[in-house]
Amino acid sequence: MPSHEQMVSAVERYVEAFEKSDPEMVVSLYAPDATVEDPIGTPIHRGHDAIREFYTRSMTMGPKLELDGPVRTGGGYAAFPFSVVLDYGGQKKIEVIDTFKFDEEGKVTEMRAFWSPANMHGFEGQ
Repeated sequence: MPSHEQMVSAVERYVEAFEKSDPEMVVSLYAPDATVEDPIGTPIHRGHDAIREFYTRSMTMGPKLELDGPVRTGGGYAAFPFSVVLDYGGQKKIEVIDTFKFDEEGKVTEMRAFWSPANMHGFEGQ
């Protein structure tokens, strides 16, 4: 099982990938058969090709991620609160908590993002 430091490092690389708008950097964090559910309750993206497509699309508006607290780890999982910050037509923000499940090699096997319209600020109708 990866150490706390290894899981925190993966989260930091995830945030850095958004800073660089680099979907390949994100894909490299995932195991080949990993899943992404973002937000929770929506269709699951499975495998590197689907994950790459999801993040390529997600990065088109230039979102940046800002950690809102420390990464919490335990039992092969990392959970972390952060904000997605978008700057188009004024600053917009989505408050999110993500969970990563890791395999023995330290690759993410499952990502789940917890947020809903109630966590979106600065968007039309807010």
